[in-house]
Amino acid sequence: MRKMDTVFVGLMLFSMFFGAGNLIFPPFLGAEAGSSYWLAMTGFIVTGVGLPFAVLYAVSLVKGGVQTIGNRVHPVFSTIFMVVIYLSIGPFLAIPRNANVAYEMGLKPFLSNNSNAGLILFLFTVCFFALAYAVSLNPSKMEKYMGRWITPTLLLAMVILCAAGFVKLDAPLQPPSADYQSGAFSTGFIEGYNTMDALAALAFGIVILTAIQQRGVRDRKHLTNYTLKAGLIAGTLLALVYVSLGLIGGRMAAAGSFENGTDILSAASTLLLGESGTALLGFIFTLACFTTVVGLTTACGQYFSNLIPKVSYKMVVLLVTLVSFTLSNLGLNQILKVSVPFLVTAYPLTIVLIALTFFNRYFKNSKKVYGSAILFTGVFAMMDGLLAFGIDLGPIQVMKDNLPLSSMGLQWILPAIVGTGVGIVISNFSNKPSTGDEGEVKAS
Repeated sequence: MRKMDTVFVGLMLFSMFFGAGNLIFPPFLGAEAGSSYWLAMTGFIVTGVGLPFAVLYAVSLVKGGVQTIGNRVHPVFSTIFMVVIYLSIGPFLAIPRNANVAYEMGLKPFLSNNSNAGLILFLFTVCFFALAYAVSLNPSKMEKYMGRWITPTLLLAMVILCAAGFVKLDAPLQPPSADYQSGAFSTGFIEGYNTMDALAALAFGIVILTAIQQRGVRDRKHLTNYTLKAGLIAGTLLALVYVSLGLIGGRMAAAGSFENGTDILSAASTLLLGESGTALLGFIFTLACFTTVVGLTTACGQYFSNLIPKVSYKMVVLLVTLVSFTLSNLGLNQILKVSVPFLVTAYPLTIVLIALTFFNRYFKNSKKVYGSAILFTGVFAMMDGLLAFGIDLGPIQVMKDNLPLSSMGLQWILPAIVGTGVGIVISNFSNKPSTGDEGEVKAS
């Protein structure tokens, strides 16, 4: 594969990751962290960039990708887990959210108060999803559309906004808020989860591997190497954008208080470039949301068409588009109430699965280790999911709160370690050797 092909695949991967959340969270972190900015941003980059990169790497190591990794626990677990992931970051949450944010930031600021918002949202989403559907129908051309055209345009718009911010915003960083006065790194580390890019990487892995394979690369080692190179390009760009947006947020903090990153960027763009800044920001949000929607739609199409061979890729893309379009026009409040608990539960399971993949050789692919680690992790991750649903856990809540790192939302780490240890002990005392993953390349 040519070097420029690797660059374009990396740019395509960046555009798939870079959605609404990636724009909103860094500036708010910058405003809140203040003088503790660099420490907090380092933590944010570890989980907002490093963790998705690790997921892509792990997926590229194993023939069959995430499905095979999940099969190490149990085939039923693997299927249920991945279906929940794809539906949550696809048509039931992330795709409708991105379409709504594109409307809120790209079109709504230019409407009068007397406009029929419902009708305009409907017409906007018709055009938005029609274009996304057309691009998603040809995954082989995604690198051409997104890597060569859309992403450079998006990056140019980001450079203009950030350059204006660096030149015109010279206020010093303010004292950190209460959350960042102590443990700025750990707070930024947890904030990096909000991008949800680690879960998206589970879905995007199949898209990137397919794009590389379409260029004639079949060898597992070469697939992994090209995936790493593309991931490095995307990760570097993401980190640069996060740092730049975070600094803008930190310098804007002196101008007043803001409720979220959207307010910060809206105020900054207007202050820096006037009405042109508002239009530029709307363009950035719309383009970023569009590329993420295309990436997620394509990933869903490839996964579900492989899972259910009788349903074609084009049919899945159509169904995903129609469901996403419908939910975009119904509003997201109820969707968030149902979807967020699934995401809260899925994130720890994802981290543990990926961590076990890297250490797979040390316990010889034992399903007992995978099963025990996931069981222990899942119990405590599910507690967070039930709490997100608003369910009172009573005495169990007290026990959970007393676990190490509970105040940081990481109470599942100790059970994950204990579960892994229990699985190793059981595996060592078992007389039945592990059979491994049938047909898998032992790269992990």
